[in-house]
Amino acid sequence: MSLVLAACGAPGATFAGISTGDVTSTGGFARSVPIGNGRSIFLECRGSGSPTVVLVSGTGGASDEWALAVDPTDPAARPRPSASAVLPTVASFTRVCAHDRPGTTRNDGRPSPSTRVSQPTTAEDGARDLRAVLAAAGERRPYVIVGASWGAMIALLLARTDSPQVAGLVTVDGASEFLKKELSPAQWSGWMHKIEAMDAADGREVPDYESSVHELRAAPAMPRPLPAVVLTSDKPWDLQVEGTGSTWPAWLAAQDRLAAELCARHITDTRSGHGIGVEQPQMVSTAIREVVDEARNKP
Repeated sequence: MSLVLAACGAPGATFAGISTGDVTSTGGFARSVPIGNGRSIFLECRGSGSPTVVLVSGTGGASDEWALAVDPTDPAARPRPSASAVLPTVASFTRVCAHDRPGTTRNDGRPSPSTRVSQPTTAEDGARDLRAVLAAAGERRPYVIVGASWGAMIALLLARTDSPQVAGLVTVDGASEFLKKELSPAQWSGWMHKIEAMDAADGREVPDYESSVHELRAAPAMPRPLPAVVLTSDKPWDLQVEGTGSTWPAWLAAQDRLAAELCARHITDTRSGHGIGVEQPQMVSTAIREVVDEARNKP
């Protein structure tokens, strides 16, 4: 795999080192957790150890997508549950949790049991719900947040607004506020129109990127460089905004800017399209382990 290391200055604050014994297992579970106001969110947690890894899926994806992998002998087939998937692999070396955001769909096509909310939804909505469900379930901080695609917007906002609770960050072909800067105005406008046209009548998740970009820009900067890895797809894919040209170059440029801002290791040779988590789960798990180990060893 190809690694590009971003140059960064000395951290402005320190993070206490974490040992593997700081958190013992509270047992694996997969259930709906009440978070107040008549709402509940489905949460699955496995394994033991600290920091706790929190997996945040892309648009419409439920927690079970982290337990799926593509068969390397039949890459055209649908992802299937696999012991080599990200969630079970990470559970072998630390505590790991994944949740269903409202309006997401599980791998078997069923809607998530998480209470539906009005759509569209912003990164702050996602961050607020994630804080609430982890607290309600009694999951111990600090966290390493892993965000895929739209989920990276939520992960980035959490890292900026909850910095004492976040020990590390991994983005998996993640979206960021830099997309608005790198896409042409026509591409950005066309993409926003595509998202606005998504059917939210039945409560399906619709991300509000425009508002979320403003939320991220308004959030405080992280007070220190966190242990971080940015994974970027290298098989071209496109947002398919008609009549505006390929969005692939802008996607790559936004990934570069994100890695530089985070002072992150940037893995660019992923041999994957947008779905790195299911196409290359071992690569994602290895990146998570690197960040977990770095957080544990940080003075």
